[in-house]
Amino acid sequence: MSKQYRKNMEKNKFKEDSRENREKLEKPESVMKKSMEEELKEKIKEAVIKNKNAFSESKEEHTNKKGSHVTDKKPEEKEELKVLKSRIKELEAENSDLKDQLLRKQADFENFRKRMFREKEESIRYANSKLLLDLTGVIDDFERAIHSAEVSKDFDSFLEGITLIEKQMTTMLENRWGLKRFSSQGEKFDPDKHEAIASEENEGIEDPVVLEDYQKGYYLNDRLLRPARVKVAKPVAVLDKKGDENNLQAENKDKENIT
Repeated sequence: MSKQYRKNMEKNKFKEDSRENREKLEKPESVMKKSMEEELKEKIKEAVIKNKNAFSESKEEHTNKKGSHVTDKKPEEKEELKVLKSRIKELEAENSDLKDQLLRKQADFENFRKRMFREKEESIRYANSKLLLDLTGVIDDFERAIHSAEVSKDFDSFLEGITLIEKQMTTMLENRWGLKRFSSQGEKFDPDKHEAIASEENEGIEDPVVLEDYQKGYYLNDRLLRPARVKVAKPVAVLDKKGDENNLQAENKDKENIT
């Protein structure tokens, strides 16, 4: 039975294959062409899908590699960023500290400037306090001399007391304050320390000479404080003598011509 059944099946399959082959041979040319185009399109479609899948797999692989590279460097970048942030905080703190120091220095300098200005004003205002204190003693001596003269009515004693006070005052000013008085009578005239307010000609001298002190001069240490006001004797001008001789000669000539 099985052999017979197998033979029948083979006969049926042969008949079907023969029928399909016959149908293919019987199809028109246009139908054959259409089926070939569809088959070609199908193959192209499969190739495109295959290439697309391959590209996607390659891209994904590249992305994974890149991601793994980034993840490898990320700890180092975090550490570097942490160091930079720490340095920024240090610089900000240092900058803030420097600003505070600058403000303090400015405030200290302003206070110092005000204090120096105040001390300068005070020193100028009270610079002569010691000198004036010394002069108060001289004033006391004058008061005592005046009171004594009022009681005694003795002019000679009063004059002697005033002379003594004047001598004590000039000595005190010279020794304690460097104020030195100088006399110029008989000295050669020096325009640097003498101020001539009067003069007269003198034939017995060759250079100007001080005849009289009208007001004595003073030095403060080595510097001239006030020039002396003096009367000066000056020699007769040589040009004036020659002029007089020329005039006499001219007069004599005129007289001779007249005669």
